[in-house]
Order: sequence, then structure tokens, then C-alpha cells
Amino acid sequence: MNVARLPIAIAAVVAALFVTAPPAVAADPWAQGTVSTVGKIIWETGDGRLGLCSGAVVDAPNGSVVATAAHCVSARESPRTPGDVYFVPAYDHGRDSYRENGWRVAAFHLPDGWDPFGETGAILPHDYAFLALEPKDGVTVQQASGANELAFEPVRESGEVAVLGYPAADPYDGESLRYCAGETDVLDESEAEPVNLGGLLLDGCDLTAGSSGGPWLQDYDPAAEAGTVVAVMSVGSGEGQVVGRPFPEAARPLFEAAGALTGGGPADAAASDGGPANAGASGGGPADAG
Repeated sequence: MNVARLPIAIAAVVAALFVTAPPAVAADPWAQGTVSTVGKIIWETGDGRLGLCSGAVVDAPNGSVVATAAHCVSARESPRTPGDVYFVPAYDHGRDSYRENGWRVAAFHLPDGWDPFGETGAILPHDYAFLALEPKDGVTVQQASGANELAFEPVRESGEVAVLGYPAADPYDGESLRYCAGETDVLDESEAEPVNLGGLLLDGCDLTAGSSGGPWLQDYDPAAEAGTVVAVMSVGSGEGQVVGRPFPEAARPLFEAAGALTGGGPADAAASDGGPANAGASGGGPADAG
């Protein structure tokens, strides 16, 4: 795919999203309404506001792992980890019932390279994270909803990729699932500034804030409502270009640590490559990309 070089600015926008106004009318939702393995991450930020991101269940031994973006968990603007975070699979107009319908986050797992106060070029390749969820009434989220496979780099650069999420900035309201689709394009030196190298690019996609952390899926199976997560929504240009961040091989121990948890721990526990981390949580995704 021959596109203009993406400016560093596309990677520099990491701003909080807070939903306070009444929802607007969303357009062109996912045709089937929802996907059981894709959902919305929600938490209260204070003063009646909600923090929003997107994520996807991925197959793990404990059946309790969600893949999302690191900036959904830790961002410069919000240095404190939220204490009560929920993942709601197949979310659809459920702002008033997200606690009842969701699975509570027990722990956050961030890569060592993610430092919300670091230089954009240094941290953007690490914009991925895993959430370990508590079982609900003895049932894991994977038992209830199914799971996607998780792929590590290199990403297969052929075939279609679907990008799913819950955009909540105009013109969307974050209450229904939206998606974009196109050919998988892994950015190289001819297409992108160094800060974005290795990311996945999709052009002509208007997903906005709230879709951060949403899955980039290959080989989607409508019957199983699942596919292979090859990246998560990271950043966007605000002009129809979005970039997904794939999972390097170095992310495998992080995923294994999240998948080994049994849940039931405090929601303010944070982990980085399996160990403690001094990480806060963002109020949402990048203002232009989710």
C-alpha cells in the first residue's frame, strides 16, 4: 500500500476521553449488532464521568484475559490506576448496567517499555496490554463469550483485517460496535516515520476515541464470533488513518503472566512483565484514534 509517510504527530495524540454529554446518534454499527468476544472497557473517573476503551477476549489457560492498548491503562494525563474497571463483552447500549453485565478487572499487565511519561518514539511500540479478569459467579469471560486467538509478530501481511471498537467521540456515542476493514499493511520505512514502523495501517477509517485497544482481527469466523487478534488500536491521524500495534515476541511472557492469574485479586493491582509497576490509568483512548 503506497501512502504518504505518517507524521510523528499521528503517534503523539494520547488524550483522555470523558463522556458527560447525552449520547448522539451512531451510524453504521456492526451489521450483526455485537461480537461476543469483543467488548467495552468502562470505569468511573469521578464527578459522574466514565472512562472508555475497547478490548477483546483472547484464549488463555485461565479463560480471563483481555487484550487492549497500554494507554488505556496508563497515560500521562491520568497517573492513577482506576480501582473499579469492568470489561463488558458484546456491549450494546448498556451504560446503566455495565457492572452487572461485565467482568471486573483483577490486574493490569503492561510491558516494561511502556512509560506514559516517556518519549513517544520510545513508548509507542509498547502500546499493548493485557487485563486479567475475575470470574463472575464462578464463570470466566471466555466460558461465557468465547475467545479469539492471539498472534505475535511477524504479522501475516496478506488478506483482510477487521478493526473493531466502540468509538465515543463525534459523530459516534460509544454505545454500539463499529468497524473498519481492509488489506493488512505492516508499515515499513517507505510508508512511515520511525515511530510508527512495524505498526499496522488502515486507511479510510474514521474510528474515534473510545475505540482504543479494540482488536485488529484476521480470519474472522462469524459463526464463532472470533478470529485472530494481530494488533490493538493504538493511534490515528484524525484524517482517516489509524495504526494498530502488534504484539512482539517479547510480549509472550506478559501474556503468559496474565493468563496464569486466577482472578479474585484487587482491581488496583498492576503488573509489568509479571512484576509490580507504578502505572496509572488513562481516562480513555487517543483523541483521534480511539
